Amino acid sequence: MSEPIVVDKQPAVLELDAGTYYWCSCGRSRNQPFCDGSHEGTDFTPVEFTLAEKTTVALCLCKHSKNPPFCDGSHNKL
Repeated sequence: MSEPIVVDKQPAVLELDAGTYYWCSCGRSRNQPFCDGSHEGTDFTPVEFTLAEKTTVALCLCKHSKNPPFCDGSHNKL
């Protein structure tokens, strides 16, 4: 499997409404941290996640989290 592109070494902290989202796992999307389809032709697929209510989340931008799409601090080891 290919290595993802590290977008940033800190998470994107966002307040998101309830709903379904697709997190970019490859780092190629121009709509970070969300998928825009730029993974086409790679080994990567977006990660679907659903929020039941309006929530503040920290989404991984280094693309190395062991708990995608959420930041787990893996960027501190890059």
